[in-house]
Amino acid sequence: MNIVILAGGISPERDVSLNSGKMIYDALKQKGHQVILLDVYLGYEAEFFGDFAVIFSQNIDWAADIVAIKSESPDIEAVKLRRTDGDKNFFGPNVINLCQAADIVFIALHGESGENGKIQASFDLMGIRYTGSGHMSSAIAMDKTLAKELFGWHGIPTPRSLSFNKNETNKLPEEMGYPVIVKANNGGSSVGVGIAGNDVEYANALTEAFRYDDIALVEQYIEGREFSVAILAGKALPVIEIAPKQGFFDYHNKYQPGATVETCPAGIPAETALELQQLAEKVYKILRLSNYARVDFMMDGKGKIYCLEANTLPGMAPTSLLPQEAVAVGISFGDLCEQIIAGV
Repeated sequence: MNIVILAGGISPERDVSLNSGKMIYDALKQKGHQVILLDVYLGYEAEFFGDFAVIFSQNIDWAADIVAIKSESPDIEAVKLRRTDGDKNFFGPNVINLCQAADIVFIALHGESGENGKIQASFDLMGIRYTGSGHMSSAIAMDKTLAKELFGWHGIPTPRSLSFNKNETNKLPEEMGYPVIVKANNGGSSVGVGIAGNDVEYANALTEAFRYDDIALVEQYIEGREFSVAILAGKALPVIEIAPKQGFFDYHNKYQPGATVETCPAGIPAETALELQQLAEKVYKILRLSNYARVDFMMDGKGKIYCLEANTLPGMAPTSLLPQEAVAVGISFGDLCEQIIAGV
């Protein structure tokens, strides 16, 4: 197949996306596909005459961009300066043309504009086939406040929460109480997430969250064990447990090798694993997700499970959770990529 892998972009998760894209690119090339790894924002500057094979033969090299994921999110303003067309729109030069020429687009984007349904809606209008969930479900899952409201309607246990607009009074109600988790409403990779145990920490956490979004979600802090369950073609994969060596599962602990102990299958009773898997599948259906996804959970000291959120384009970087869960049931990374494509 002729496949375009879209990665990069201008979200705080750019580096993670590039690493996901490179992993997918290498795997699909080894499977014999004609593959182009394309930065959705920077695009392809040379002339394109509609022949995918010609572009493929030029072996586009993004090695300069694909480096180890740093402990902090990238400098997006520096990336924007690299556009030579004045940043007229989100899609870089020739991105749409190349995507239309491909048999399918593997979306390896994370965060803003990649997971929020905008690209998916554009592709739907243009008749471009792509991996992952559709535009509506992507938008709903990305909006943490809206997703949690749907969880409540359908009886999915989730931490108590409030959302605040950047321009509104955002004083924490007494009944909420500390500690709380503060996060950007539309974001991922734990960018803009902080734990607050007092008024000063709360104010600082809100300031950080508002750097990335005009809405902040303030959530009851659940102390306990963290788990994740990936869904492939509607079926849950084995549960993985995430145990950071220090702090919580923030951007640094997610992507720095050795910072977190990840155990798959998780060392929990079979009935607990089944409950997590069933909840993940239910969330998948409630949000009308498709193709593949990942659902994150916390379990407190009394064994009560709380659903945190769903990810419509889970990471495919070297330390990502979905590939680890797939390997636990005998699905290699290359086969995982092909199964995702086949499920579109």
